[in-house]
Amino acid sequence: MSVDQITYLTFGIVLVVALMLDLGLMSKKNASISIKKALFQTLFWVGLSVAFAVFLWFEKTPLTATKYFTAYLMEWSLSIDNIFVFILIFTFFKVEEGDAGRALLIGILLAIVFRIIFIAIGIEIIDRFHWILYIFGFFLIYTGYKLFLKKDDAEFDPGETKIYKLINKFFRVSLIEPKGRYFVNLHGKIYFTTLSVVVIILASVDIAFALDSIPTVVSLVRQNPAIDFSSDDILVIYSSNIFAVLGLRSLFFLLKGAAGKFDYLQQGIAVVLIFIGIKMLVEYFDIHIDILISLAVIVFCLAASLLYSQYHNRKKAQADLNAS
Repeated sequence: MSVDQITYLTFGIVLVVALMLDLGLMSKKNASISIKKALFQTLFWVGLSVAFAVFLWFEKTPLTATKYFTAYLMEWSLSIDNIFVFILIFTFFKVEEGDAGRALLIGILLAIVFRIIFIAIGIEIIDRFHWILYIFGFFLIYTGYKLFLKKDDAEFDPGETKIYKLINKFFRVSLIEPKGRYFVNLHGKIYFTTLSVVVIILASVDIAFALDSIPTVVSLVRQNPAIDFSSDDILVIYSSNIFAVLGLRSLFFLLKGAAGKFDYLQQGIAVVLIFIGIKMLVEYFDIHIDILISLAVIVFCLAASLLYSQYHNRKKAQADLNAS
């Protein structure tokens, strides 16, 4: 077997075993997930992702491993921002805690399928039309700018989304208590329950986020837009996306009670998106930013935004205490 075949086989086996462990041993249907359990599961997925980076370091090259870790860190940070939208969705539809884990899992697995399709299409388009990366560059700069200036009160409203309105228009939806069911038979007709609606909205929201994340990861991994994707680049793009998305469920339960503690995380992510957009554009002038510099920028921006969020929260709490 070739090195590429061994690597893909290892990746596939790791994913299957990890999902079996996550579903069979660490998660049970209709069981609530405590903060402690969510922390354990989060560490499990992060540890697995880091272990795969180590595997790539020795099986492939240090550069491939660095690209993978940088892409994974970028995807993971974007996932944290996604989590807060997921929290709003579950709150809006009043999903019971016992049903949340399974609904998240199904939504995430659907999102992975769609991401695999989008990545394949994206790679093919970029290989044929290199100049489209510059359009992505402008798009990321614009997205980062809008995200940086986004106000806290501009919250996502699941009830106003186009996908929710389309579901209600073309499908029968029952508002009865789902009790773990995704479909119910009422008077001889099949109805979607709110859990089905939640799963569809979760998958559609992740697809929308993928429009930012996939070009971002592609830019990080591909050092020279004039050269076609290597097999290592394709592996890194797929694996970093899948590992990051699979860790979303445990991360959801871990951060569910801390939605208001990372007020400035979106600003950190916004700066990273702007940086990567600029990175795409300067490649037109044959200026290529090293992957280690990209990694350093991502780590610095995320760490700074999280630390400033904590500082701001402590300052606000102290001001409230003094006022009282």
